This record gives sequence, C-alpha cells and structure tokens, in this order.
Amino acid sequence: MSKPPISSSWVVEYLPTDELLLDPHNPRLSDYGVAANPSQTEILRVLWSKMAVDEVALSIVENGFYSHEPLYAAKEGKKFYVIEGNRRLAAVKLIRDEALRRELKITSLPLVSEARIRLLDQLPVIVCKRDEIWAYLGFKHINGPQSWESYPKANYVAWVHNELKISLEEIARRIGDTHSTVARLYEGLMVLVQAEKAGVFDRNDRYREHFSFSHLTTGLGYSGIQEFLGLPKGEKIVGSRRPVPADHERSLGEFLLWLYGSKSKAAPPIVQSQNPDLRRLSEVLESKQATAALRKGLGLSVSLEISKGDDRVFREALVTAKQSLQKARGTVLSGYSGSQDLRQTAEDILELSQSLLEDMTPDPAPKPSRKK
Repeated sequence: MSKPPISSSWVVEYLPTDELLLDPHNPRLSDYGVAANPSQTEILRVLWSKMAVDEVALSIVENGFYSHEPLYAAKEGKKFYVIEGNRRLAAVKLIRDEALRRELKITSLPLVSEARIRLLDQLPVIVCKRDEIWAYLGFKHINGPQSWESYPKANYVAWVHNELKISLEEIARRIGDTHSTVARLYEGLMVLVQAEKAGVFDRNDRYREHFSFSHLTTGLGYSGIQEFLGLPKGEKIVGSRRPVPADHERSLGEFLLWLYGSKSKAAPPIVQSQNPDLRRLSEVLESKQATAALRKGLGLSVSLEISKGDDRVFREALVTAKQSLQKARGTVLSGYSGSQDLRQTAEDILELSQSLLEDMTPDPAPKPSRKK
C-alpha cells in the first residue's frame, strides 16, 4: 500500500477545545441524510448515534487523548473546523460537558474527575487548509486503513474534482488507487445526481434506511445495465456530470427503483445483494421480454427465467437434476432408512425421467408404403 501523503510543513499545536468545531461538511454525514449547514448539536447527535463515538469516548476516558494522533483543522474566518478527527472531538466534547450529555440523553459515559477533564481543555491540532489535506484524507478514507462507506467516498471525490479542479486521474494517483475506484465512485455519484435533478429518483424515498451506494457503482459496470441506460458497453463515462443520455432518464429511474425500492410506493428493491442479483438484473435487461416482465412486477427470478429462453432453462434444469441425484445416491446408504415416502419419490423421479426421454426421442420416420 502507498504511504499517506504527509506535508513536512504541518506543525502540531495545542488549541483550546472550546474553539474547535465539528465539520458541517464532513462527507460521512451524507450517509445519514443530514441537511446542509447542520448545527453543532445536530452533527454531534448523528456522530453519537451512528458512528460509535461511545467507543472512542470510553477509550479516551481510560487512556487519555493520544497526542501522537492530532486533529486536523481548517481555519475559516476566525473559526477552526476539524476536518479529520470529528469522532474524537465529539467524544472529548461529551466527556467535558455534562449539560450536553443531558441534552442528547446520553447516560452510558462514566463520570470523569475535574482533573482528568482539565487534561482535555486543549487538544493537539494541525492547522491546514482543506485544499492542502485532500490527498491525505483521500488516502486514509478512500484507499487506506480507515475506509468510509462508498457514498461518503464518492462525495469526497466529487468535491475534490469539482471544487478543487483536480483531475480524477491525479486523485487516483495521489491516493494510490490502482483499481479505478475513484472513477467508479465519481461516475456513480454523477448518475445519482442526474436522476435526482431529473426527478426520476429520490434517495430519501429509498425503501431501506441503509443506502447501498456500491450497488450503483458496481451495477454500472455490467453490460446489460449499460445498454439499458444508453451507456457505451464496456466503457466508463468518466468526468461527465451528465453521463446518462436524456432520452434514457426514465430507464434510469426504473433502474434505481429496482436497486433501492421506494418507501412511498411500498416497493422493496428487487436487488437484495450485489452477488448474484446485480448480475441477474443485467441478464434480464438484455432481454426485452424479460424487462417487460420485470416492469409488470413479476420479480427478478421469474424475469430471469424468461430472459434465458426455454432451451437454456431446459439445459440448466437437467444439469441441476443430475447433480441432485448424484448427491442423493452418494448419501443413500447413510441417509435412507427405509422410509416409504422417499422410495415413492424415487419411483416418481424414475417415471418422470422415462417420460422425459420419450419426449426427447424423435418419432421414427414413417416407412414408405410399397406399391402393389
């Protein structure tokens, strides 16, 4: 793994804890539908309830704040916003402020002596600019040891690319990405943004609370899905903020509904897991008849059968039946104890096999009649 990009000009200094603010632009907040410009209390509530701040707080109570792991803060105006280390800052604020704990109804933290609290009055901080630290944060949380979920990753990549004007290629190079992760994240986010701007999808209306953004980034790599969305097969639409053709935006809305469902429509997603459901969906979308079945609500499994055609379904059914019979024969001595119903099942299978063979045997050609 590549080494994190560290600047030699960064210097650790100690700043008053009360002057340090949680970052309202923290990419991880996007995972939980936090509105723009949240208050410090709102950020703290999300960090506590969703990001295991209690574990961090208990560690700090027990061991103190590790000075060799400073916070990183950007000075914007007269305020210091911590852009790396928000969980640790949240933990310290809660340890030090009993009123804040009461406001958030937090009762699981132990009481700490005034002497221990005073040790947290100042914290080690590296003050830097957001555009100076992007590569370090990208390495650490996109391609490094403390990886974020895929949606915050994508938001961060988009911020660096769109706001700082750093090319996707340079982002990938600086964070040591050799698997096109940066490109896939950006492409997926731009597709999602396009769908929401076009009004064909609302992320906040998804059926499940957890947002499986990686379903989208992975799905865009399948040829059947690419064709359904009007994307060139086998190619990445990198760098475009509008990657899906306008005449395919209705299809994009359908695709995202199948991925994430809709709470308002009481429609669960048909993709339950990336493997094998995304591959199956791609197969379905390669067939017009199967896609029509999916649109009618017949479900992924039924639509997949339609997409295969009778010849493929027949072949797969025979192969599966053979494998099951081989497995049964291998366990007959230890698994069969004389049960009559199992013997009857075996006889039924024999009868079905004989009928199947008869159906597969072509009728003999009729013999030509002899002339008298």
